[in-house]
Amino acid sequence: MSISLSRYLVEQQRAKGHIPPELRLLLEVVARACKSISQAVNKGALGGVLGSAGSENVQGEVQKKLDIIANEVLIEANEWGGHLAAMASEEMDGIYLVPNRYPQGEYLLLFDPLDGSSNIDVNVSIGTIFSVLKKPEGSEGVSEKDFLQPGRHQVAAGYCVYGPQTTLVLTVGDGVVMFTLDREQGSFVLTQESVQIPADTKEFAINMSNMRHWDAPVKRYIDECLQGKEGPRGKDFNMRWIASMVADVHRILSRGGIFMYPWDKREPNKPGKLRLMYEANPMGWLVEQAGGAATNGRQAILDVQPSQLHERVSVILGSKNEVERVTKYHLEQTK
Repeated sequence: MSISLSRYLVEQQRAKGHIPPELRLLLEVVARACKSISQAVNKGALGGVLGSAGSENVQGEVQKKLDIIANEVLIEANEWGGHLAAMASEEMDGIYLVPNRYPQGEYLLLFDPLDGSSNIDVNVSIGTIFSVLKKPEGSEGVSEKDFLQPGRHQVAAGYCVYGPQTTLVLTVGDGVVMFTLDREQGSFVLTQESVQIPADTKEFAINMSNMRHWDAPVKRYIDECLQGKEGPRGKDFNMRWIASMVADVHRILSRGGIFMYPWDKREPNKPGKLRLMYEANPMGWLVEQAGGAATNGRQAILDVQPSQLHERVSVILGSKNEVERVTKYHLEQTK
């Protein structure tokens, strides 16, 4: 018998006591928003949603029309339900407070509304990443500071990948589950429980065109992979790179691998390219919940204390033994 997302969440609430009813309702609303985004993505050129919007986001990146549509869908779906106090998005400068006309909840929602924007117009998998935090107790109103919690404090995290199937991947701290959108029924159906990432792998994902800018530990690791059977690793590796974090991480959750978007010398003052709050924390928690590891090269990503909303971070995540090897190389360099 198929289990819907709603039933799974009710069981997490009722039988296991993992989530309170407000969080269950919030996650159902996020899933509904992802369904709407999926429809817009699927229509593509027919819906007039492809191409650039002619504007830039807070990061100075050119926004695609779908970036803005996805952002608006998530805000409009979530602002009135009474579960949230505020939201933050990769596409907005500051936090978005729930309007006074709606009841205030106790949760904070962070999201990257459409990850992998460069792939929108070429029909390659893209996705939505989200993270849920609890508003710190005793704080009056909501401020940006309330969002600056380490990833370990997340109460739910997930992503929706819009590919050949629309798949919702979720954790509420009880392992990782995958749901597939049944378009005829209009509901997400549980298709995989207890997702586990193999500890060893022969696949790495990194943008090789940046090799000349990498730090020595990353160069060392990739050099060893490239030497294959004859090298110190004693096995041949394959490289994969989709340039859509959601798609790359989804592959790793499905069959193992290591994903790296490290610090490099092009922008030495920035600790990395990916956003800690909207990308690295939710993905890092999903990967850890599936038995993998996620570090910035020196410490677990989930232990990083954020200092600002749009903070960037170096990301190394995936199969545990490979991530530990790269992290070891970084730590040896700093001794």
